[in-house]
Amino acid sequence: MSKFDYDLIVIGAGSGGTRTARIAASYGAKVLVVEGDRAGGTCVLRGCVPKKLLVYASQFSEQVSDAEGFCWQVSNFQSNWHELILKKNKELDRLHEIYVNLIKNSGCHLISGWGKITGPNTVSIIKEDNKKIELSSQKIMIAAGGESSFPNFEGNNYMINSDKALDLLELPDSIAIYGSGYIAVEFAGIFNGFGVDTHLIFRADMALRGFDKDIRQHLMTSMEQKGITIHNKVTISKIEEKGQMHKIHLSNNKSLSVETVMGATGRLPKVSNLGLEEIGVHLGKRGEVLVNNFNQTNINSIFAIGDVTDKITLTPVAIAEGHSFADREFGKINRYVSYSNVPSAVFSQPSIAVVGITYEDAVKKGIKAREYKSEFRALKNTISGNIERTLMKLIVDDNSQKVVGAHMIGPDSAEIIQGIAIAIKAGALKSDFDSTIGIHPSAAEEFVTMRS
Repeated sequence: MSKFDYDLIVIGAGSGGTRTARIAASYGAKVLVVEGDRAGGTCVLRGCVPKKLLVYASQFSEQVSDAEGFCWQVSNFQSNWHELILKKNKELDRLHEIYVNLIKNSGCHLISGWGKITGPNTVSIIKEDNKKIELSSQKIMIAAGGESSFPNFEGNNYMINSDKALDLLELPDSIAIYGSGYIAVEFAGIFNGFGVDTHLIFRADMALRGFDKDIRQHLMTSMEQKGITIHNKVTISKIEEKGQMHKIHLSNNKSLSVETVMGATGRLPKVSNLGLEEIGVHLGKRGEVLVNNFNQTNINSIFAIGDVTDKITLTPVAIAEGHSFADREFGKINRYVSYSNVPSAVFSQPSIAVVGITYEDAVKKGIKAREYKSEFRALKNTISGNIERTLMKLIVDDNSQKVVGAHMIGPDSAEIIQGIAIAIKAGALKSDFDSTIGIHPSAAEEFVTMRS
């Protein structure tokens, strides 16, 4: 018999932690999952899923406008935000129960409570009833995810984060969103789509640092055309509460008043109260848990995956890391995660999807690259009157002729780039793209018809 209570204790029942536990249990490991909130985690309950549902909902205002362009007669079109949030929450409750069942049906134990690592093989848990227990495990997995972080200035406590923005029971008349990352631009599209006077404030010249510069500029233009007011190259100095409104003081000595202020200035690894520093687990400058290729910390029995490691903060990456860990540690399968050519999407409006490197990245890496570009007005928009345009780009290594990057902003970009990602992962050449017959008429065919 093992000298430990468990073979594996997983702290966090999000997508990554749940996959880790399930696969480990499938190999016969005795597994405990500890979750202080609700099983499902950030992506399912406070991020990707509810946000995408609200993105879908917000797009109907533009779709109705398109319908009118196609000669549909639409009258008395209005939304009911309050009912939408209740319906969204009902769906999240269903998903939460699915995660609970996934964990339990795989043979894992699940405890609702807050876990703190007290030693290389011990976890102290404060349960829902405030009872404290201590359990031992041969291995411990940290899958606690991340949490929102605000800059320090007077009145920052008046900002809501994305969690609270997803649960607003009443739609504000006006909102200012502070930030330029994917969360900021996605929520700007959501609120603007529902008719809210929407302001986006950020320090950089363009949103989405690290993305292709033409894609970034295209998004800026599109957001402004849709009615979002952009305040770039400024920061917030102070926020004051003025009755039902909030007065925002900007670093350029200007100000604006809005009903609601949302902070979307970044996320940090959720490591507080885990006891990591006390037991000597090495952390990085942002508080991230430092791990090796085995997702192992400097303490051999303690591992970490997902956003808490601050590598590539995407749910599918956390899932892949957890699955690979379980395969290696309990299935005797030598499996690792490749962090190259990981596709990603931003559900802004219009949406963005990318895989591989940008032209700017290629130059920095010393790669002699060629850029192929296609920009056009989608067939649908020629009749609807919608002025939105689509932009696609391929980055090709001139020496090897391999396609090393693909970038798109426009409808269905995530669906299209997912297929392109397979080709790039497989090492496809530009000639492979050129010899592929396109699906006509479609936006996707542009990727196989680009010529220099």
